[in-house]
This record gives sequence, C-alpha cells and structure tokens, in this order.
Amino acid sequence: MIIKLLIDGGSMTPGPAVAQQLGPMGINMGKVISEVNEATKEFKGMKVPVSLDIDEKTKEFTISTSSPPTSELLKKELKLEKGTADHKNQKMGNASIEDVIKVTKVKYSNMLEKEFKSGVKSVLGTCASIGILVENKEPNELIEDVRLGKFDKEIDAKSTETSPEKRTKIDTYFKELAAEQEAKAAAEKAAAEEAEAAKAAEEATEGGDAEAKPEGAAEEGEAPKEGGDAEAKPEEAKE
Repeated sequence: MIIKLLIDGGSMTPGPAVAQQLGPMGINMGKVISEVNEATKEFKGMKVPVSLDIDEKTKEFTISTSSPPTSELLKKELKLEKGTADHKNQKMGNASIEDVIKVTKVKYSNMLEKEFKSGVKSVLGTCASIGILVENKEPNELIEDVRLGKFDKEIDAKSTETSPEKRTKIDTYFKELAAEQEAKAAAEKAAAEEAEAAKAAEEATEGGDAEAKPEGAAEEGEAPKEGGDAEAKPEEAKE
C-alpha cells in the first residue's frame, strides 16, 4: 500500500493527518517520522512530497521523496519568504544563471524535458511567474538568450557557483530596483488616499449637512404668493 504525504522538509511531526493515515495500520510512527526527516533534511523549510510504500503484513516500509516544487527551490536559493501574485509589477529577487542551473539540477530527474537546456528554460518560466529576475533581466528574455546559445558554456558545464563579482552586481541592481518599487508603491498609496479624502469631502458638501428649507418659504427674489394670509377686502357699501 502506498501513502502519499506532503511534509515540511526535515520537520515531519505526528500530526492528526499523519496519525489518521498511519495509525490504523499499526505502523511504528516514531520510526516513520525519524526516517522521513532524515531523508528530507536537505529540504528544510520547504514542502516535500513523500511516498511511503507499506507492506501491510510485515509493517515494513520504504520511503521515496520527490524534490520540492521549483518555486520552493528558487525561494530557498534566493532566501525569499514568498513570491508575488503581481509578477509584472513587483519583483521579489534577482538570480544568476548559475542559480537557475542549480535548481534545474535538483529538479531535472522529475522533469519531462529530455534535454537539460530545456529544463533550464522551464525553471526560467517559473522565475517569471513568481517575480524573480535573472541576470538583471526578465526571465522570458533569458529564455530567448538560452535558445540562442548565449549561456551554453554555463549550461553545458552545469555551473552552479556564482562569482562574487557577479553576485555583487546582481544584488546592487536589485536593491536599486526594490527602492524604486517601494517609492512607487508609496506614491500610489498616497494618491489613492488623497482621492478618497477628496471624494468624502465632496459627498459631505453635497449631502445632509445643508439645512432643509422651511415648507412654503419663497425662493430668493420670488414675490409672496396670494393666499389665505392676505386680509379680506371689506364688502362694498350698499347704495
């Protein structure tokens, strides 16, 4: 019997979900947790798919793990807490081509791509979807550069070490970009608040703050209407 779990790498605990699946089978849960944590310790801080192949008669089991999602590997590599849903306007990090190659090496055995270069392009696609630049450029631009062979040297060598000089340039570029993003976001927030305040003031001026006019009051410049308030004329004297 095969049981599939998604656990925190190196930090599996005997929570309700695990107990519900393993408890009825009489499996030594402490042993399972210990061996799963050992098998996934290199992925600490990431969600890791784990499969347990259990012999229901002997209660013996074997563990197999899959590498975490590409987005999780990229975030770990760049020390990011999260990606972004607005990847067109908000960038979360700046990777080197070597960072991308490193993640591709981890994921490649689980990929459908037959060529390693195609795997690199797949990882670049994930960079684009979570707001990560690569080599100071949009990842889709890098995909074209890879197709044209501009990074064949690094890809063929499966280089995973970024030189200190390149890392400094990449980090400096992103710090400047992040400052620009923060300034733009602050300006947009201030403009939105100002527009909201102006709208509220306009509504207050046009609304119920104005005093209601008394019923029957004449408009400015309008002559009083003839009505019951006028004194009756005296009856004409008889001849």
